[in-house]
Amino acid sequence: MAHFINHRILAPRQLYAPIDATALEQYKVFKKLGFFGVEMNSTRGAASFLKTTKTIFERPNSALWLTPEGRFADVRDNTAELMPGLPHVCSKMKTGFVLPMSLEYVFWEERLPECLIRFGEVVSLAEHTPQTKHQWADELSQRLRGTQAALAELVKARSAEPFENLLQGKQGASGVYDWSRRCKSWITGQPFQAAHGNQFAEKEDG
Repeated sequence: MAHFINHRILAPRQLYAPIDATALEQYKVFKKLGFFGVEMNSTRGAASFLKTTKTIFERPNSALWLTPEGRFADVRDNTAELMPGLPHVCSKMKTGFVLPMSLEYVFWEERLPECLIRFGEVVSLAEHTPQTKHQWADELSQRLRGTQAALAELVKARSAEPFENLLQGKQGASGVYDWSRRCKSWITGQPFQAAHGNQFAEKEDG
């Protein structure tokens, strides 16, 4: 999803993202996708992260994607503190942009989930008042949690109206069941509709 979103919305920026070094060794294919290893919870790992990000931002059209909590967390857990890496980077850089993003997989009408995304307000480092690492941590945390809360309200509303449809997924229940429904439609002369609803029907070309 990160690569898809990066291509559709942030192109031509190249995606880079940190990942636990141990996990990267286990799934080496991620190295070809722009992921780089970081030793978690160590001074050496933090220093390596900052060195790598500095190199990344020296390249034109680079985008650094971060899960700032640095761990897997429930979407409803809004209490976890952010890892210090992003606030530290922001406190050292004079140019660049920070874009909060929240993403949820939710089941609405179809067998497969919808992937819903909301972006927060863009922060321009060049136009932002210089802050300490702790001040950045507080501000970025508030911006991210606010974006999550706003998306959660849209999810509960169960309406596709506020969203732009970027990718149409497969609709229907299953092969055998949908085959029987197609046969019924053919016999009765009624058009077959694979989808259970029409939430995104008018936004396929969005």
